[in-house]
Amino acid sequence: MEQQYSDGFTRRRFLLTTLIAGGLSAMGKLPVRAETTSSITLPFKRGERPFVAFPEKRPLMVMTTRPPQLETPFPVFNEDVFTPNDAFFVRWHLANIPSAIDLQTFRLTIRGRVKQALSLSLKDLQEQFDPVEVAAVCQCAGNSRGFSDPRVAGGQWGHGAMGNAMWKGVRLRDLLEKAQLENDAQQIRFDGLDRPVADGTPDFLKSLSLDDASADHVLVAYEMNGEPLPFLNGFPLRLVVPGWYATYWVKMLNDIEVLNHEDHNFWTDPAYRIPDNACGCLEPGEKARQKIPISTMKVRSFITNIIDGATMNAKSQVLVKGIAFDQGYGIDRVLLSIDGGQHWKATRLGKDFGDYSFRQWETHVELKPGQSYQLQSLAINRIGESQQLEAKWNPNGYLRNAVEAIQVRTQS
Repeated sequence: MEQQYSDGFTRRRFLLTTLIAGGLSAMGKLPVRAETTSSITLPFKRGERPFVAFPEKRPLMVMTTRPPQLETPFPVFNEDVFTPNDAFFVRWHLANIPSAIDLQTFRLTIRGRVKQALSLSLKDLQEQFDPVEVAAVCQCAGNSRGFSDPRVAGGQWGHGAMGNAMWKGVRLRDLLEKAQLENDAQQIRFDGLDRPVADGTPDFLKSLSLDDASADHVLVAYEMNGEPLPFLNGFPLRLVVPGWYATYWVKMLNDIEVLNHEDHNFWTDPAYRIPDNACGCLEPGEKARQKIPISTMKVRSFITNIIDGATMNAKSQVLVKGIAFDQGYGIDRVLLSIDGGQHWKATRLGKDFGDYSFRQWETHVELKPGQSYQLQSLAINRIGESQQLEAKWNPNGYLRNAVEAIQVRTQS
C-alpha cells in the first residue's frame, strides 16, 4: 500500500508533482518531452501543430509553450463521455506558473467584505465541508477560433479546446457562508498562483456576481475524474463554473476576495467581452456600440467517430456517433443530416450524466458506393435553443456554435 500523506495524497502523487515542479524550476518554463515527432495540420491558416507530451499528459497538440496552450486531439472525444485527465486541454494566460506547490503550507484565503476571513488548507476543504461532484464541460471561450472567417486575432484553436470531467470539491457557497458576507457584498473575485512575467501585464483575475457564485453547482474543485487535478489543469484547486466558459474557471486558485462594487479589472473589462446583442456577433468591420462580459456557453454538437475527408466503405448501416452540450438546460435532441442539411433524422441520446455534461448520441445511416456525403449534426436544448446553420462572427472569435460539416466519400 502506498504511503498516505496528511493531505490525502499518495507518495507517488507527491513525487510526480515534485518532478514537474523540478522541471519548471530547472528550465524556467514548463518542460516538454518530445516523445513523438508527429504533427497535424488543422484546416485553417497556420494550423500546423506538433504533438508533444508534457508531464501527466499524453501527446497533445501544442499551440504555445509559454504560457502552455495544449489542444486535445479530436479523436479523444470518441473514447468516452469523460475526457481523460491526460488528454484534457490546457490553457494558461500568464507564463509565470509556480515551480513548486507545498501542500503543507498552501492555503486558500477568503477575504474582503466578510465578517470572518478564512485561511483554509487542502485538508480543511476535504474534511470540514461536504464533498460535491458535478459532471461539467470546460470549454475555452476561443474554442474553434481558427475557423473564424475573416480570421481574427488570438489563439487559433481547432475544436479541441474543451473537455468533460467529473469534478469533485466543495460548494463555493458553503465557503462564503462560513466567511459570513457583509450586507454590501456584490461580486466575488478569484485569483490563482500564476503571475505575469512583465511588470506591466495585469494579474489574471476573474469575478462573478454574488448570485452566480452562490449557485449549487459552482465548486472549488480538488479532484477531476476521481484523481487529484493534473498540475497543468490547476492543481491543487480550481474554480469550476458549469455552463460558463473556461475563462472563469480559475486554476491554482488561492485567493477569493468579496467586493462591494463591480469589478473592472483588465480581464473583465476590456478583455473577454462580446457585443451586447442577441447573438453576440457583428458583421466584419463593424464596431460594437456596447459590450458585456462573456458568460455562458452556446449549444454545440460534434461528430466524433468519423474524420473530415474520410473515404469509407459503403454499407447499409454505418454508425455515426457524437457529443452535444449546452450551458446547462440540457440536451433535448440531436439531429443528423448526411446531405448537407436538406434532410434531418433524429438520433438516439446516450446516458444522461447531468445538464452540464457532454451527452453522447448515435444513429445509423445508409451510405451508397461511389458517393460523396456531407455529415452534419444539430443539437437542440430543452428550452428550444439550437445550433446556428451558419457561423456568426465577432472580432474575438468567441461563441461559435455553428453546425459543423464533415465531408466523406464512399468507395465504388
